[in-house]
Amino acid sequence: MGRDAQIAGSLLAEAGFQSMLCGDLADFISALEEDIAFAVVTEEALRFADLRPLVAWIKSQPSWSDLPFVILTHRGGGPERNPSASRLSEVLGNVSFIERPFHATTFISVATSAVRSRRRQYEARLRIDALDEGERRLQAALEAGHLGAWELDLATYALITSAICRGVFGRGPADAFTYDDLIAAIHPDDVEKMKVAIQHTLVSGVDYAIEYRTVWPDGSVHWAENRAQLYRDRNGRATKLVGISSDITARVISEEQQRRLNEVLEERVAERTAELHKAHEIVMAEVAQRERAEAQLRQAQKMEAIGQLTGGVAHDFNNLLMAVLGNLELLRKHVGGDARAERLIDGALQGAKRGASLTQRLLAFARRQDLHVDAVDLAKLVGEMTDLLKRSVGTSVVIETCLPERLSPVLADPNQLELALLNLVVNARDAMPNGGTVCISLKEMSLAKPEGDLAAGRYGVLCVTDDGHGMDEDTLQKAVDPFFSTKELGKGTGLGLSMIHGLALQLKGTLRLNSTLGEGTTAELWMPVSSGRVSVREELEAPEDVQNVGSLRILLVDDDFLIAMSSVDMLVDLGHEAVEAHSGKEALTHLRENGHFDLMITDYSMPEMTGGDLASAARDLFPDLPILVASGYAELPPGIDFDVARLAKPYTQHQLALEIERVLRRG
Repeated sequence: MGRDAQIAGSLLAEAGFQSMLCGDLADFISALEEDIAFAVVTEEALRFADLRPLVAWIKSQPSWSDLPFVILTHRGGGPERNPSASRLSEVLGNVSFIERPFHATTFISVATSAVRSRRRQYEARLRIDALDEGERRLQAALEAGHLGAWELDLATYALITSAICRGVFGRGPADAFTYDDLIAAIHPDDVEKMKVAIQHTLVSGVDYAIEYRTVWPDGSVHWAENRAQLYRDRNGRATKLVGISSDITARVISEEQQRRLNEVLEERVAERTAELHKAHEIVMAEVAQRERAEAQLRQAQKMEAIGQLTGGVAHDFNNLLMAVLGNLELLRKHVGGDARAERLIDGALQGAKRGASLTQRLLAFARRQDLHVDAVDLAKLVGEMTDLLKRSVGTSVVIETCLPERLSPVLADPNQLELALLNLVVNARDAMPNGGTVCISLKEMSLAKPEGDLAAGRYGVLCVTDDGHGMDEDTLQKAVDPFFSTKELGKGTGLGLSMIHGLALQLKGTLRLNSTLGEGTTAELWMPVSSGRVSVREELEAPEDVQNVGSLRILLVDDDFLIAMSSVDMLVDLGHEAVEAHSGKEALTHLRENGHFDLMITDYSMPEMTGGDLASAARDLFPDLPILVASGYAELPPGIDFDVARLAKPYTQHQLALEIERVLRRG
């Protein structure tokens, strides 16, 4: 721009820089964009011009941008001797002056410096964008977990809170919330406890963690959990606390209800015990029998309650793993040959699959695992596993087998039975740290009348006996409790025997343990005798190929947004059109208003309307609609009195495609 525009443009072109010439200041301003490296302008072009539009553009630059300007002045026209140039320096900001006539080398040197400065600005933009993206992800995670963020300046006690954090204390998103407001919102009886906790963090440096009651503006009392970390400056001086808050009112109420329920149960037990003591004088034998029956009943109720809780936790964990596995599987397809990324994704997949294995063990204890029951030849199974068992226990332990020539097959899942036998043998090995003998034997027993968990009938019994240190009566009573272990910390999950116990009950059998301290232990796994013939198992079963079913229009229903998102992504990746719904009512709306669907896939466990209710309502609208019901449990709950297919959670993309092909083929 200006008299020397052609000369400057030629010099820049020779140096490898692209340039654009502007005839006047208006064109110059309209050409300014973020991708401009620097601007060259003569002093006389700006001297008498209205610079307000240019100043406005400079001020509107983003925080990372400070466009370099190169001003061509007359000899002696630098800012030291030229007030006009000094004024331009103040107006334009990032300015370099070149006095004319100038040498080409000087001009190109200044241009190169300006480009280098601009590149640093672009690098700063990338870093700022990365920080913004990280901030957005963190905010999304906090919102998903209903966690409110806060920051307390320890010098001024200025408190900064997020909208969710203010909501934890009963305030609206736009309400002011100072440190004084925080103190006023805490229940008067808990204020001192909160201040002591903060002081302890300041003195010791440990994380701040506290639960206390809050009083909302409407007078209602709630509970809040707060956690924070202490930040220090370069001199080691504590400067601020940064943390999160969450509303735990529902959890506290649930715990209080549970405590009250326990108190009621304890009172009832105490009352019943008193009655039994009074009856003791009348008939001792009858009282003893009643006490044993009550002890068995309490144990059964406890195990049933723990089983229900464990099964529920495992089901929810399955849902989390569903989202993790699905997204990792899709992500692996898009790493584009990046070996390191593939290795990291494979590691994450292995960890998620281990988690899936853990949920199977939890479901086994809760008797909700997916079993494939068939007639099993116990003698053949033990014989085929002998070499594996010997390698598993090492050379210090001798494995002996006592297998009868003729034995009726039992009704069991062969894979789960192999795992149970391996668990029992490994437990026996661990009970003999100095070595010993493990004896595996089989027998057939008949019961004329029910005994405990067993109905009358014929049973095959798998026995594993060791000559280890054994267990006392108290330990024996707890042996099948989940997470109970006599092993060192880190050397056992406490789920082995509970898993076997759950498997036995699911097979309509039982697990019996007999042990004497110092003499050894015998574990007996009782399983019903099967009337069917033993089927031949394939050693290695190749994954079933999925037939091409074409592009389908599929309605995907799941109340969990993460699972719905990952499942839709898998369906789209398979070439299908997926319509997403997050409740049964929303799904029915799609069915009524959005035309024909080739298939509906729905989660079973959803609030208000379960997958079974939705399937029934959908069949009323479209009797021939194929339906897949996804569930983490072994069987669909009762109430679905028509034919639907089941999809086991967590599932991979291949399993999803296979079940889609099967349900369409069956339909």
